[in-house]
Amino acid sequence: MPVMTLLLSPTMLLLPVIVVPPETNPGRKISISLIAVAVAVLVLVLLDDALGALPVDVQESDVDFAVGGSYKYLRGGPGACFLYLHPRHLDGSLRTLDIGWFAKRAPFAYERPDPPQLAAGGDAFLESTPPVLTAYQARAGQRLAIALKPSRIRAYSLLQQQRLVSLLATHGIEAQGGAQDRGAFVVVTTPRATAWCERLAERGVTTDARGRYLRMCPDILTTEAEMARAAEALREAC
Repeated sequence: MPVMTLLLSPTMLLLPVIVVPPETNPGRKISISLIAVAVAVLVLVLLDDALGALPVDVQESDVDFAVGGSYKYLRGGPGACFLYLHPRHLDGSLRTLDIGWFAKRAPFAYERPDPPQLAAGGDAFLESTPPVLTAYQARAGQRLAIALKPSRIRAYSLLQQQRLVSLLATHGIEAQGGAQDRGAFVVVTTPRATAWCERLAERGVTTDARGRYLRMCPDILTTEAEMARAAEALREAC
């Protein structure tokens, strides 16, 4: 996995970790080993392609921050995103570069002290007035994921992927997916990924192309007949 660190200060580094890279789709169990280093390392985990598809426990992994949203496997629509902070960072020792008025200690005082007087705890990281309807819309998908349980969703997702990979193989199409080290979608690698994606759309099959990777995601509601039709449509598109 490529490693990139961001310098937050002369004595602090931020290490971003993508649990499921959106292009190639390998799923990684978050495993952070703390090694004695000359500077402090804070870990930021990106969860957009994992939440609702993979079991994730940020407390067990002891990460410092996590960011994600509800627009993918949590089925919450766009705009409902979040920032998780480990409780050890709620003491006011970290400050944001930019804040919204909800992050102020007295948001209705309409004062602009310099430096800003931030609210206590995680409220110091808030932005401006949030879109309430967006958050409310996202609740249904979150409740569904909790009711089904992430472990059950993951097991069924792997089974669905394996079925789709097998159906594609009957048409001579090699695909990757359905293994424990994968995310939630099947990947077909081809330099014609974009063209195939467009042809599939013409046949009523929704896929996505990222560079040379054609992504196909059999959902928990996708039927066997729909996967068979998608495999047949891809054979025709090839």
